[in-house]
Amino acid sequence: MPDLASAATNAPVTGDVPASGVDPALAGFIYLEARLADEARYSEWEALWDDDALYWVPMGPGHDPRVNLSYIYDNRRRIRSRIAQLNSGNRHSQTPPSVIRRVISNLEVVARDVDTTTIASNFALFEYRFDLIVWAGRYAHRIRTRGGDLKLVSKTVHLVNAGGPVSTMSFLI
Repeated sequence: MPDLASAATNAPVTGDVPASGVDPALAGFIYLEARLADEARYSEWEALWDDDALYWVPMGPGHDPRVNLSYIYDNRRRIRSRIAQLNSGNRHSQTPPSVIRRVISNLEVVARDVDTTTIASNFALFEYRFDLIVWAGRYAHRIRTRGGDLKLVSKTVHLVNAGGPVSTMSFLI
């Protein structure tokens, strides 16, 4: 697995991929993933993930999930379980549910191999539940292309305030 921590921060593009060369279909896939999460369309969001998926939110830059504690470190089975909880309506930390909108910018290809592309981007996520909370950071989406199908292999979320006080993260960041 590529080092997504460095890919999402400042690693140079590998191979012969220009930094600005984000395929519009891949950019659209990232925007769709964000919109489905924002609109609480959890089952549709879950369907974007491949079978070997990994959803990771480290607690600090340069962390290794095998050694350091993470806010989220979900494999495909845990993603399915998280979605079942959100769909149940019994998630007390989301009563009432958060209203969420995010802005994604500065998309750039940071790695590419035969069937996957890793795209890093910046984000600002606005959550309103009793107060407005702003979450910001950098994403690394690793997307697999098979035929005409796109699947999310991994999503890493590097929060600007990782390692500091973090509000309850009971939604899809």
